[in-house]
Amino acid sequence: MPSTLTNDVQPRAQTALDSSPIHELRDLHVEHCKGILLISGSVSSFYHKQLAQEVIRSVCKDIEVHNSVLVE
Repeated sequence: MPSTLTNDVQPRAQTALDSSPIHELRDLHVEHCKGILLISGSVSSFYHKQLAQEVIRSVCKDIEVHNSVLVE
């Protein structure tokens, strides 16, 4: 993956969550480390946890995603 694409992966993923119509997803955080996107934070349901992962995958198709979101 070219470095320009690698450099904009985290901002694209974070923007996708920040602009979500699901308010809980807006409080999640995305980090890019060693070619992996790490989602962290907490939500109230497993559905929202999975939804966050799918939102990020829709804008960052060729990168591994680790979902560390807690369901409370």
